[in-house]
Amino acid sequence: MTVDDLVAGMLREEGGFQKALRSMITEDLGMTTNEFCEYSGISKSTMYKILEEKREPNLRTVRSIIKALRMLSSASDDSFIAVIASYTVLESIPDAVELDGRKVSIREYPVSTVEDAIIAAVRAERDGALGVVCAPIVAPTVEKILSVPVSPVIPTSSIMTAVDRIKDSL
Repeated sequence: MTVDDLVAGMLREEGGFQKALRSMITEDLGMTTNEFCEYSGISKSTMYKILEEKREPNLRTVRSIIKALRMLSSASDDSFIAVIASYTVLESIPDAVELDGRKVSIREYPVSTVEDAIIAAVRAERDGALGVVCAPIVAPTVEKILSVPVSPVIPTSSIMTAVDRIKDSL
């Protein structure tokens, strides 16, 4: 079962989200509800109410559940962080980084327009990205539509290098 199945269960039938969530936690991940609560940061009482259909989860709780499920269910071979940038920027990034003692790949999503960057961010999340790195001009929009962490690139040193080049050419 996948996160997409969880969301589909929510939309398909009353109690579908709860059934799918319970199945993912116990069967797919082999965890107890308490272990999942500790990992996800969701209180045990909230999770109990959701699983017993005494309460519908709010959007923040659903996002926390989805984020935790994605982190827990992604194998280290498939784990990646998406970097959305122009081809020239992508030439200088590493292939992988270490996260909690495991290797996480960096997957490149080359773009040339703001619209392409937003589309690439959605595609990266669908591909299973743990998080997205993108330009600050699109980060606020991307944060609103994705459920994975989004981090804008803060290019202070490269901006000053460009300013120095302009100064030297004057």
